[in-house]
Amino acid sequence: MEGIILNDHTKYSLTDKQFSRRILLQNAMWMSGAIATGIGSWVFPAKWSHAAGPIKVGIATDLTGPISFGGIPCSRVAKLAIDQINADGGILGRPLEMYLEDTASNEQIAVGVVRKLVQRNRVDVVLGGITSSMRNAIKDVIVGRGRTLYIYPQLYEGRECTPNLFCTGPTPAQQCDDLIPWLIANGGKRFALPSANYVWPHVLNEYARKSIEDNGGEVVLEEYFPLDQVEYGATVKRIMDEKIDVVFNTVIPPGLGPFIKQLYEAGFLKRGGRLSCVYYDENALNFNAAEEMEGLASCLDYFQNIDDPFSAELQAAYQKRHAHKDKVLFTAGSGSTGMYRGVKLWEAAVKEAGAVDRDSVAAALDHAKIANGPGGPSNIVPGTYHCQMNMYIAVAKAGKYEIIDKADQVHPKECG
Repeated sequence: MEGIILNDHTKYSLTDKQFSRRILLQNAMWMSGAIATGIGSWVFPAKWSHAAGPIKVGIATDLTGPISFGGIPCSRVAKLAIDQINADGGILGRPLEMYLEDTASNEQIAVGVVRKLVQRNRVDVVLGGITSSMRNAIKDVIVGRGRTLYIYPQLYEGRECTPNLFCTGPTPAQQCDDLIPWLIANGGKRFALPSANYVWPHVLNEYARKSIEDNGGEVVLEEYFPLDQVEYGATVKRIMDEKIDVVFNTVIPPGLGPFIKQLYEAGFLKRGGRLSCVYYDENALNFNAAEEMEGLASCLDYFQNIDDPFSAELQAAYQKRHAHKDKVLFTAGSGSTGMYRGVKLWEAAVKEAGAVDRDSVAAALDHAKIANGPGGPSNIVPGTYHCQMNMYIAVAKAGKYEIIDKADQVHPKECG
């Protein structure tokens, strides 16, 4: 199945213009009490007052556009975490107020709405951004000119060491160091790296290539495609002709579904080939028929069936709020886990600092830790701006993931 089924029971392709702003925003407005403050802008007012006023949290993510399958659950998880904090009395006795902006999978739009968050709304922290190109577009508006703390929740290519910018999703070391040897042992040594042409795949593939070669494999094919490409016949033919064992994929929507389908139809899986994609989570399993992704291996900080009571409670809380609305899930590849982790680590830092100003909170965030989070405990490794966390390898079987390996508290290997 390529597309997402929303609550009007209509299937929308990720390339379909019907997957419109109106439809998506209608389904993004899952929270009661939201006040629309413009096109793609909402504020969720604090439910009680404090003399110092509410603490303002800005969320900037893709509620529309081809990457909205990640942004919608990110915004929902941010609201869930903020509601939990408010239910426990807020932070420093002050309630949290959430300001939500749609970055619309468009960097130019994103710069404008983030500027609004830091200049007009004067938020105390900004969380969001899905793609690395989006992060690069908005980070200076936030941490440079805006002098505001920024938390980036998505798995990404690494090398982001900007002061006052903290990354709470997995890095290449966390995703590749165990996965690549497993792929060689359970797939083969000949790799193809088909990729979307932007910063994340380029830099991730540098790390992946070194890991492949260090473990006795070889990269036979590495190719980059425009983000809107949906035809991959020539590349699929090369994969088949070169007898590739493992396709380590970083193509993203809207091309992702067509690529997987064309590879399947060429017989790649039937002849014993192994698919892998490090951002593929349970949401992504909805992009294609189950047989087209059978055996696909992914490595993430969370899968829905992990054996962890807190993660199960968190998933249940999300499902209670949203399962009846659509099939947009709380998953790791969407950045949802990094979003929850980011909000809670920031909460811990504000409590330690006893203040909300950027410099005080950043100093505390540099060593913040949480005992419970999606996938397990986590902490910022001092001096790195990145998180240590549990990592899991899982394989798709009959449309669901089966976890086959776990690594405890994996170091991000960044900025140290």
